Amino acid sequence: MTFREVICKKIAILGMARSGLAVAKLLKRHGAKIFLSDIKGEEELSESISELKKLGVEFETGGHTERVIEGRELIVLSPGVPLDLPILLEAKKRGLATLSEVEIASWFSEAHLVGITGSNGKTTTVSLLGKILKDAKKEVSVCGNIGLPFSEVATTVSNSGHIVLELSSFQLERIDGLRLEVAVILNISRDHLDRHSDMLSYKRAKLRILENQRPKDVAILNADDPELSMGGEIVSPREEIKVKQGVRTLFFSTKREVGEGAFVRGEEIVLKTLQGEEPVIPISEIGIRGPHNLANSCAACCVASALGIDSEVLKKSLRSFKGVEHRLEKVLEVEGVKIVNDSKATNVDAVWYALQSVEPPVILIMGGKDKGGDFLRLKDLAKKNVKNLILVGEAKEKIKQALGDSVSTKVAADMEEAVKVSRGLASEGDTVLLSPGCASFDMFNDYEQRGKVFKDLCREIFLSHRGSLGTRREKVR
Repeated sequence: MTFREVICKKIAILGMARSGLAVAKLLKRHGAKIFLSDIKGEEELSESISELKKLGVEFETGGHTERVIEGRELIVLSPGVPLDLPILLEAKKRGLATLSEVEIASWFSEAHLVGITGSNGKTTTVSLLGKILKDAKKEVSVCGNIGLPFSEVATTVSNSGHIVLELSSFQLERIDGLRLEVAVILNISRDHLDRHSDMLSYKRAKLRILENQRPKDVAILNADDPELSMGGEIVSPREEIKVKQGVRTLFFSTKREVGEGAFVRGEEIVLKTLQGEEPVIPISEIGIRGPHNLANSCAACCVASALGIDSEVLKKSLRSFKGVEHRLEKVLEVEGVKIVNDSKATNVDAVWYALQSVEPPVILIMGGKDKGGDFLRLKDLAKKNVKNLILVGEAKEKIKQALGDSVSTKVAADMEEAVKVSRGLASEGDTVLLSPGCASFDMFNDYEQRGKVFKDLCREIFLSHRGSLGTRREKVR
């Protein structure tokens, strides 16, 4: 089915949050007959219901009934909808197609599509690329998993403009013909194993970003990632990760030189093309800090090169970009104590990078809904850099079991208590870091709400207790 074929088609949409509403509006404008379904009750969905009533669209709340599949020709899934729902298993038995919202949106878009996926760094990299393209005076929209649905902007960007898409494994696992002219895989590490059966299925979902590329499109891969390389040598892309014949492949690395792409040499990023090498920017001048952000910057350089962005524009953007909200975001500094909001760190690798990016000693707040992470990976780094560990949420006991014998650990009932405990422990020179390593859904609507609550609590609790913080810089265990 394409955008020309949706007229009068009966289409069900699962999920009534922002992406579900956006794709409903898009499909309805093009003549489809829409039905929405959500497991949440009417009270939780009051704003969405108000929108749907204005649209004159049928819907149900409180669970998915047979109405989802009866007489339907297609089911569209919002990103958070589990694939093992009984209604979807029944749809599969009946041979009813189920596609993701980003797939549907792509039918209606004439823009050049750049897609970025990875376990970590997606939001930072797509935001950086959005800035680079804006600084280059290009028409651009940044959307997808970053919060703005693709469906909301699919028809607003012209055929000479660019749409930069942040793509999660949830969105990619139900695509069909989505084609990215530039496709980037930042990294692949353990994540979402509460959703995917194992690492292989998670990796396969990520790699789907490459499957519809055509000759002269560009694939950009992390040369340092063990899931994308073998024994330090890049595996033949066509053999291992199925880059299609004729697709140009660029690599980025912070550890070694690459044949074509971006890499770190000495203290600067170097861009290497078939025409030769060009220094891009000294590392010390990049606006975002940390080893992961150096890799993200290298990836962005590769995309900029593929899109023909002037090197002076690229350099200016890399200098002036200061990161995104909820990702190693500096909240405030009170009496020598730095407070950093890293609520976007929803997996173990993100915490691992965070602990290398902030100044120790660290009072680390972790916890939330476990996604199958291996918290033992943090043990040595926590022992070295973390002064106190404060745990909240469903995963607190699992994290305590993994790290509790390496660092002084306390358990808090909620975020407010966690911030109060951190204030009581903090001394001059410490960094209070929220880097949960878990999803937020046990206590919050999303990582953004979690980060906002943390920031509000820190401003209230730390600023109202000025003069009571310790001044002795305690040694890290």
